[in-house]
Amino acid sequence: MKGGIHLIQRLKELGLSELEARCYLTLHEEPHLSGYEVAKRVSTSRTNVYAALRSLTDKGICRIIEGDPVHYDAVPIDQLIRYMRVKFEQTAKGLVNELKSPPRSKPSFYNWQGNKHLDTAIRRMISNAKKNILVDIWAEDVHWVEEALLDAEERGITVVLIVLGECQTSLKNVFIHKADDLEQAWPKMGTRKFSILIDGQAALLGGFGGDVKLTALETDHPAITELLKNAFYHDVVMMRIEEDFGDELASRYGENYEKIIDYYIREKGWDF
Repeated sequence: MKGGIHLIQRLKELGLSELEARCYLTLHEEPHLSGYEVAKRVSTSRTNVYAALRSLTDKGICRIIEGDPVHYDAVPIDQLIRYMRVKFEQTAKGLVNELKSPPRSKPSFYNWQGNKHLDTAIRRMISNAKKNILVDIWAEDVHWVEEALLDAEERGITVVLIVLGECQTSLKNVFIHKADDLEQAWPKMGTRKFSILIDGQAALLGGFGGDVKLTALETDHPAITELLKNAFYHDVVMMRIEEDFGDELASRYGENYEKIIDYYIREKGWDF
């Protein structure tokens, strides 16, 4: 079965069971098979295969060819996707009309743990952006957000990516911070922090690496969203100043401003 595991997972994401997905792929590769023939190819009992084929037929995913015995045919994947898209949009429109979101009386905080939950939260928030998205992230972790951000740009959303370290990306608005010797210049960096700000109203903050379990905080609290806005304006101003006066700043304050950092850490004894 071509691309077996990957394709089965994709079909399961569309709502098929694993056996339904295997039966569909079998019929996609070799049409006009009887239930017995499908069962032989997927190495599963005929009882279970016939149940899966009935389910696929009921869902409009497979077609029956009458005869003795009955044969089955897979609906072409492009037709299936168009049908499912229209059906989903009709269902979604009905739900949105019937289940209006209640007014929010106070800000909320939500905690996400683990790769799968974090990936889902990132994609959901980015896909719901209406005007702009601001992302601050390390170069090593851009892959978590890049695909969803490119999709957002195609929808006409303004995307601004601030990256710590060199990064190759097709995104339009990218600001790059030099990461050279940063951990040495400012100790106790811990995890690689990231933040995502959606339309200036919803934020996701977390960190990768380190000893802390992969966790992120989602919130619409104004104190957090305003803090991320201020950090962005500070970054933009500082990057423009460094672009225009980089050599002078390095001469006076050292590379990565280590002279300033040393003063507060070693001379004043600040240990945050």
